[in-house]
Amino acid sequence: MSKCIAQVGQHPKVPAQSGRAERLRRMKSAGFTLIEMMIVVAIVAILASIAIASYSKQVVKGNRVAAEGCLAQAANYMERYYATYMRYDQAGNSATAAGNSLPTLDCMTVAQTGNNYEYSLPVLKTTSYQIQAKPINAQQKRDTVCGSLTLDQAGTRGPVTAGCW
Repeated sequence: MSKCIAQVGQHPKVPAQSGRAERLRRMKSAGFTLIEMMIVVAIVAILASIAIASYSKQVVKGNRVAAEGCLAQAANYMERYYATYMRYDQAGNSATAAGNSLPTLDCMTVAQTGNNYEYSLPVLKTTSYQIQAKPINAQQKRDTVCGSLTLDQAGTRGPVTAGCW
C-alpha cells in the first residue's frame, strides 16, 4: 500500500523541485507583475484624460447656454422698458428723464452666471440696443470658439459661429 500512496509534495513520475524553483513558481502565480500594473495605470490615465476633456467641454457649453438664457431675460426687460417709455435709452422724452441701464437680474448674480459672464449694454440708443455677455475667469480661457455673446432688439444673435447659439 505504501507504493500506491505517494508522499505529499512528490509525484512518482515528476521529480521533486528544488526549494528555490518552487518559491519562484508560487511568486509568479501570487499576483501581478510591475509591468502589468504599469499597463493598467497607463490605460486608466488615458481614459481619465479623455473623460476630463469631454467633461470640461460640456461645462463650458452649459455655462454658455445659461448666459444665452440670461441675455434673453435681459432682452425681455428691455422690451418691457420700451413698451412703458416708447424708447430704450431713457424714461420719457424730457431732457431730465432718467437714463436706462441694465439692471442686475437674478440670472446675472454670482450664484447663477455671474462667475462666468459679465453683462453690459455697449449699444443703447432710442430705438435700438445690444446686450453683451462677455466671458470672464475660467470661462474666458476655456471658451475660445464663441467669446462674447450678443443679442439686440431685432433678436440678432452674435457671434454667428456654428454651435454658439
